[in-house]
Amino acid sequence: MRRLLEWTVLVPVLAIVALALTWGSHAGPVVVGVVAVLLAGAVLAAVHHAEVVAHRVGEPFGSLVLAVAVTVIEVALIVTLMISGGPGSATLARDTVFAAVMLTTTGIVGLSLLLGARRFGMTVFNAEGSGAALATVTTLATLSLVLPTFTTSQPGPEFSPGQLTFAALASLALYGMFVLTQTVRHRDFFLPVAQQGAPSEDDHASPPTTRAALTSLGLLLVALVAVVGLAKIESPAIEDGVRLAGFPPSFVGVVIAMLVLAPETLAAVRAARRGRLQISLNLAYGSAMASIGLTIPTIALASVWLEGPLVLGLGATQMVLLALTVVVSVLTVVPGRATRLQGGVHLVLLAAFVFLAISP
Repeated sequence: MRRLLEWTVLVPVLAIVALALTWGSHAGPVVVGVVAVLLAGAVLAAVHHAEVVAHRVGEPFGSLVLAVAVTVIEVALIVTLMISGGPGSATLARDTVFAAVMLTTTGIVGLSLLLGARRFGMTVFNAEGSGAALATVTTLATLSLVLPTFTTSQPGPEFSPGQLTFAALASLALYGMFVLTQTVRHRDFFLPVAQQGAPSEDDHASPPTTRAALTSLGLLLVALVAVVGLAKIESPAIEDGVRLAGFPPSFVGVVIAMLVLAPETLAAVRAARRGRLQISLNLAYGSAMASIGLTIPTIALASVWLEGPLVLGLGATQMVLLALTVVVSVLTVVPGRATRLQGGVHLVLLAAFVFLAISP
């Protein structure tokens, strides 16, 4: 009974009830405020349950569970919004995926590096695993978001049906190979590296029981559904706020990506503060990879019945930011250690992305 009254159990349930009651209705100011509070609570609950599951299954499976779970629901949200149509639906997949890539590779990585280095002076991680993840993210982003701008079979920054099919199959193949490498072939590349001065209480803590882990897994999925669903309910208010602020409509995708990635961000920050930076990088690059590797195939399948164009190609400014992010990320990952400077550089790139999204 006491377990049922814990906030980590109550909040996801209340959030999913609120989602069911408000779905498809016009939310007034009071409802929007209540939804925002439950959304924040669901994010915190999701982080808690993800850590319970991660403690039971170990790394890198724990990071993989959270990254894939969030991305699957994010993809469902993108498809739902595209089906509903409206302005910006043609570029919604591109804007959301690119925002997710930039938020993870600059925001989550930069914040984790900065906080980890601030506490321990020098953060350490596995360059082999992080480098492999970064290489996969770079390839996926180039194939899916850069090439459509330069192909000539279709007018505009779009793929032809055949090209979209190839990109979808290539994305699935790359993501599948990476997951196999991460969890089977070279799992040791993605395990945390011992950080001097880091507390070791997590290593000696007893893992949760199978029943507790399964309960947390179920509540994690409930919380993530609530996060994405409530974010969709909040999206009209977000769109109104973006319009009133004079920001471009594409900035809505950035805001929604921030909300959806909030659980991973908090989990990555907490791991970095405990001296387990490899978990933070697993979450960041794993989320970016899953966002592309699962979204593009799903959109390719959905395009069979979706009406209107599907714009995937990035603009010139976005491609410059992506290229700069890749170069900086390579220089950060290769040594296997980082200081506050690297964290600050990544966060400046995040600030540039957000500023240019507001003022293109």
